[in-house]
Amino acid sequence: MTDAIPTNPQEEAAQGRIALWLAAEDLGWLARHCCCPEDASPDEKDRCSRLRFRASTALYKRSQSH
Repeated sequence: MTDAIPTNPQEEAAQGRIALWLAAEDLGWLARHCCCPEDASPDEKDRCSRLRFRASTALYKRSQSH
């Protein structure tokens, strides 16, 4: 898995990334759930890891602001 870099909204937008608003319950599910099949490629597993990491980070940041 690649190293995590703190989110910078301007840099994210410059890279064509889009903010996604989800309910906390959905983020929690996404953070814990991997749908990769056993024969998933390393690229697929890396993408899944990034998505789960981002979901977990979003939940953590939310808990720090409340």
